[in-house]
Amino acid sequence: MHTATRVGAATFHARRARLWRRERPRWGWLVARGLGALAVLAVGAVHLGRYNGPYSDIPTIGTLFVVNFVAATVIGLALLTPLEHIAGRWSGALVALVTAGGIALAAGSFVLLAVSERTPLFGFQEPGYDPAAIALSRQSEVAAVVLLSASLIARFATRTRKVRW
Repeated sequence: MHTATRVGAATFHARRARLWRRERPRWGWLVARGLGALAVLAVGAVHLGRYNGPYSDIPTIGTLFVVNFVAATVIGLALLTPLEHIAGRWSGALVALVTAGGIALAAGSFVLLAVSERTPLFGFQEPGYDPAAIALSRQSEVAAVVLLSASLIARFATRTRKVRW
């Protein structure tokens, strides 16, 4: 009788542990979203820094650097706010839209930098003034795309319960 109680208790605890693992809230998507937001803010900061340097006098490119900074700031701050509480029933769509905007901004910046290094873009070809800033720009853009994509997938493509922020 004593052995049967132990086996029964072990089975009960094993089932309870499996149930807890399956139903406990997941927060990895929120960490990826926060880090992705910081990477988007870094993309904007790099562009603002370059604008304040040699790019402010280049007509179209200088303006695009400022636009990139403003867009990155708006998107990054939006990703850091608890959109789920602000938007109500539209929160899922808003989170997806803002996250996709961050991915598009970072990926677009990455592609346009690659293009401007090889061919003229809006009448300007990247001369490589500051290799460290170019490397930082690439790293922050790739980080933003990877982290925000992971956040989007983890948030919407899995069926596990999510932590409400």
